[in-house]
Amino acid sequence: MQKPLGNMTRSAGEAEVITFKGVSKHYGNVIAVDNIDLGIEQGTFVSILGPSGCGKTTTLRMVAGFEHPTAGEIFIEGMNVTGLPAYRRPVNMVFQHYALFPHLDVFDNVAYGVRQRAPRADPDEISSRVGAALELVRLGGLERRRAWKLSGGQQQRVALARALINRPRVLLLDEPLAALDRKLRRDMQFELQNLQRNVGITFVLVTHDQEEALSMSDRVCILHQGRIVQVGAPRELYDAPVNRYVADFVGKTNFIGGSLVSLDAGGTARVRLANGCVSCGRSPTGAPAPPTGTPVSLAIRPELVSLDRNEGGLSGDIHPIARATVRNCIFLGEQTEYLVEAEGLGELLVLTPKRLETERGGFAPGDRVYVGWSRTAALMLPDNEERSE
Repeated sequence: MQKPLGNMTRSAGEAEVITFKGVSKHYGNVIAVDNIDLGIEQGTFVSILGPSGCGKTTTLRMVAGFEHPTAGEIFIEGMNVTGLPAYRRPVNMVFQHYALFPHLDVFDNVAYGVRQRAPRADPDEISSRVGAALELVRLGGLERRRAWKLSGGQQQRVALARALINRPRVLLLDEPLAALDRKLRRDMQFELQNLQRNVGITFVLVTHDQEEALSMSDRVCILHQGRIVQVGAPRELYDAPVNRYVADFVGKTNFIGGSLVSLDAGGTARVRLANGCVSCGRSPTGAPAPPTGTPVSLAIRPELVSLDRNEGGLSGDIHPIARATVRNCIFLGEQTEYLVEAEGLGELLVLTPKRLETERGGFAPGDRVYVGWSRTAALMLPDNEERSE
């Protein structure tokens, strides 16, 4: 158990390595972070996700100690670090542009942090720790290569090694993959995930990339206008968003307007759509029941919408909802994306897996089709909720 440092006092539970209690950050009249409460558990990979200007980077910088809260308290490992300078916190940060020293080689970049600490480690210990850090990020043998001669992915790994060599309790990642191309970014997502599991420390990633957050994280915290909208596992956020903002921001979603016909005790809503068809939708967990006749929307993911040339082709639990015309078709390799104009409902996005198209054939612009989905595919959301900007 660590002893209090300076003005730090113990008050947060040990299960949470980082705890925010009523934290706000103002820049003049601008509220960047607005009264957030958040706990991040030890050894987890957590992403703070949101659009530009939502307060996510400010939140990360307050953990690092580069910014200080206007109100509220921040705890790290149960210690109140509010107002404590960055160099006294057990965290390290990897920046978006890595911030490597171009005039130094890989070894000296990684060793820089160790050499700044007192008491200074002896040369043999520094060499051993640098070697271990480079092996961890799979850069062994590149110790004497200049930083500017490295690829983008290699530079990112050097930045990670430099951050990890001081053995922080928390590693903060400020959009570290933003400068990489798509394939390298995907490779580095796996690298980061594996690295976090191997070292067992807490990773906190800030990103605006939904795919990045969902693919790597144990938990995701969604921010909007400085406030936490929802915190949960990636699958929970995707399958059970608490409101329209989350449903719209995380992944692709069709919103189909209608009015509430009924809502049963099990949380299944019956909604009359604009074309007169009555369809079902799940009600968000814990949400208050809106009155009958309330304007609502059915939120349905494109991969849960089915197309067929014949109404009878939508068999099993797929119910036909409307006739439609295929407007656009985009081949994406493992799946095909269709934009269809559904009669009385407007445009719908549909994702069809390659396997299904191999079995029955695909569609072309101008084709007349039937569109439908199962009773459990859609989520019913009141229309008066926040929408993304």
